[in-house]
Amino acid sequence: MLSPITGMSTARQPDSPAKIKDAAQQFEALLLSQILRATRQNGGWMSGGDASSDCALEFAEQQFANVMAKNGGLGLADLIAQGLTPRE
Repeated sequence: MLSPITGMSTARQPDSPAKIKDAAQQFEALLLSQILRATRQNGGWMSGGDASSDCALEFAEQQFANVMAKNGGLGLADLIAQGLTPRE
């Protein structure tokens, strides 16, 4: 099927398993980062700092969440990737 605007094909190619896994890991990292942020904001995780320390902690939480997700995290990325990867 051709797009009426661009004249290009609108047929979507399936995503590669590597692309699916990367997206699933990014989602898990985002979820872990949100959990860490909510915990800190509710006084349970290194709370009570000034604006600069809050900024540094937020950056550290994001990096920690990314590393966790790439190394297995909660296992959500693998489950999501399995569900989204087409079976042959």
